[in-house]
Amino acid sequence: MIEDHLNQIKKGIIDFVGEEELIAKLKEGGPLRVKAGFDPTSADLHLGHTVIMQKLKEFQDMGHQIIFLIGDYTAQVGDPTGRNETRPMLSLEQIKENANTYVEQAGKILDINKTEVRYNSEWFEKMSALEFAQLGAMQTVARVLERDDFKKRMKAGKNISLLEFYYPLMQAYDSVALNADIELGGTEQLFNLLMGRTIQKRMGKPAQTVITLPLLLGTDGVQKMSKSYGNYVGIFESSTNMFGKIMSISDELMWSYYALLTGKNDSDIAQMQSDITLGVLHPKKIKQDLAVYIVDRFCGKGGGDTAKQEFDRVFSQKRDPETVENFKINIDSSGISIVDIIEKVGFVTSKSDARRMIKQKAVSIDGEKVVDIHMVISNETVFLLKVGKKRFARVDISIC
Repeated sequence: MIEDHLNQIKKGIIDFVGEEELIAKLKEGGPLRVKAGFDPTSADLHLGHTVIMQKLKEFQDMGHQIIFLIGDYTAQVGDPTGRNETRPMLSLEQIKENANTYVEQAGKILDINKTEVRYNSEWFEKMSALEFAQLGAMQTVARVLERDDFKKRMKAGKNISLLEFYYPLMQAYDSVALNADIELGGTEQLFNLLMGRTIQKRMGKPAQTVITLPLLLGTDGVQKMSKSYGNYVGIFESSTNMFGKIMSISDELMWSYYALLTGKNDSDIAQMQSDITLGVLHPKKIKQDLAVYIVDRFCGKGGGDTAKQEFDRVFSQKRDPETVENFKINIDSSGISIVDIIEKVGFVTSKSDARRMIKQKAVSIDGEKVVDIHMVISNETVFLLKVGKKRFARVDISIC
């Protein structure tokens, strides 16, 4: 029984630290407390998050207690992992707004009725200044500076705030507060997860087992999937947007998505690759099947086929879409710039990206190219906005 558990746990993981401690806990019987944290730095959970959540579901199906931790307090600090500069601090209002739908989104994979949902503001808001300082005394500056992110930033002459030094300690304290037996995270989180083991021991708690999973690259095939990089596929996106984004990834990246998102084993993937090499299958067909699977999973059965038909109609037959996401934008008499509109519908991550798309003649309104980056719309109107080759939105402008 324990061996079966371990084999299932090890499937698809990268790092596994604390195996002997985990075996001892499994022998004791009873459910383990399995934790994963998600900071609401944006309103969307994306496909990259689902790699971890799917592993949580496996533990849940084995009968263990899953803890879905929303880092509403640590989000104010900002995780420095993988960052080459300090994150801008978010307001409490932004964080609360972002966290509003996290539980509903997590319910796409987890059985929320059996999931312990927690917020780390529960303990950090009660922590005194002295207790916070004492937490810092449990680790040395030299140890924190060992992390690659900080090394690179110091070498490049980039600033590191003292608060960022505290982030791994705060994530570690989450494990103390929750009595975590296991913590899951992406491979880039290894330093933070191991800090949890250290702080648990120093506070007289059993050390958690640390498990990391592979990172899902974003649609650009370069950076890990992240909203801040603009390369994400949100699990609450419309079926047409989701399908189009999956179809935009490279053929090479497609195999990673199959491995991490569909549960296909290595032999299944190898067979598909062989069929493509032999000319039995076309890569586009394989990618369409992937897109249909993902849309069905997060948008409901049948959504994938509908999105595929729409995709084929738009991009194979070069027509405008019939079904696109609708956006209602209220403006005052001063109007709104086209740059702000593009940003509001979520097609870019910054105004500079919107300007760049306009300069590249990649933006159109009702089929007409937008050439003026200073264009302002000040009247009530409804139009079809197209950005790039595959992103459409129907925009309803109203004066309030």
